[in-house]
Amino acid sequence: MTAPLLVLGAGEDQLPIYLEARRRGIPTIAVDQRTDRPGLALADTFLHMSTRDARAIAAAVGPVALSGVVSAASDACLHSWLALAQQYVTAYGIPRRAADASADKTAFHRVASEAGVPRYGWETSIDPAEVVSRARWLRLPIVVKPTDGSGSRGTTLVTDPRDLAAAVRYAHEHSFSGAVMAEEFVSGRGLTIEIFMRKGQAYFVPITEKRLIPGPHFLLGGHTCPAPLDEATRARLVGIAESLCAAMGITDGPANFDVVLAPDGTPYVLEVGARLCGNGYPRLMRAVYGVDTVAALVSLALGEPFELPRQPPRHGILHVMASPLDVPGGLALLSTVDEIRRLPGVCDVELFLRPGDVVQPFTQSAHKLGYLVVTGDTPPQAEQRLAHALDVLGLTVIPAGDVAPAEQPEGKLDVVN
Repeated sequence: MTAPLLVLGAGEDQLPIYLEARRRGIPTIAVDQRTDRPGLALADTFLHMSTRDARAIAAAVGPVALSGVVSAASDACLHSWLALAQQYVTAYGIPRRAADASADKTAFHRVASEAGVPRYGWETSIDPAEVVSRARWLRLPIVVKPTDGSGSRGTTLVTDPRDLAAAVRYAHEHSFSGAVMAEEFVSGRGLTIEIFMRKGQAYFVPITEKRLIPGPHFLLGGHTCPAPLDEATRARLVGIAESLCAAMGITDGPANFDVVLAPDGTPYVLEVGARLCGNGYPRLMRAVYGVDTVAALVSLALGEPFELPRQPPRHGILHVMASPLDVPGGLALLSTVDEIRRLPGVCDVELFLRPGDVVQPFTQSAHKLGYLVVTGDTPPQAEQRLAHALDVLGLTVIPAGDVAPAEQPEGKLDVVN
């Protein structure tokens, strides 16, 4: 009998791992603290507990053989991944320094400084009052966030010193450890570098441009791929990502970096996740490059050789569907997902909610409604296809309340550039 694959997390971004394991005939053990995750329908065994609690997970799994330990798109479980891979002597696990740098932004700042990557001012403390005091010496605007947060939870852009204390309190509420960081805001183009290392060298390095939603919380509305960059800039970014992986001990496997390319061409790396990028990123890689990074990750976890064969890239857009309202509402839908899949250029579409379900304001990544991936022969064609697909889909959020839906202003999803 094939030994099971232990998968940390069962959310939308871990779902492709379960599908890949099922395709290979490998049983899975899912770990998640929630019981409504989509991956649970595909898992053979479910452990209802936090992915952070490696001891509890090991006690529940018991003294059995595992084919591997794996996860995607989550920093919260990286230390558990490291501990469980060591305990069960699996083929692949996260290097400790990579787990530290991913889970603690303070640790990443130290790694980046040692690697000679351009830096900017920052302060951190577990004491909110101390963060406020130290941050007053930083150059405005300031980004305040939990040191161990992800998905934009607890993050605020502060432009007025009078708002600093409230931003620190907000970040502290979303910090698992209680530590909060204040950083000088770096303006420029927001990029994502995902790198897949093999035998100590960069093997596959897509670079995308973020499609950020306007506002103070840095919410991601999607990606444009590939990011329009000249060859010299791209080479420099690949080199930085490769050197940071070396500094963290990543010789094989994925990592992703949030980068701001300043107007003067200086690349500032904000943070790292030593795992596959979330928010549907693997879907975009399949559409643009024909690359299956999830399959490669599963092979790596199993100790099997992996390849990432690729096609000439197209121009692609990953669009994160989310409520445009700042209040809870109900989801309305004009067309079916199957209708959208038949439209020209639509490569992937998925909704996580059904018409009539309650929709939360998009204050964090976890409140997204779904994904839409389109490609085109040119960037303008991809943009046109995205706009057309959203128009046909007719995804609308109606504010909740006592007023009849027909009398309330509706929020229709639109393209974020």
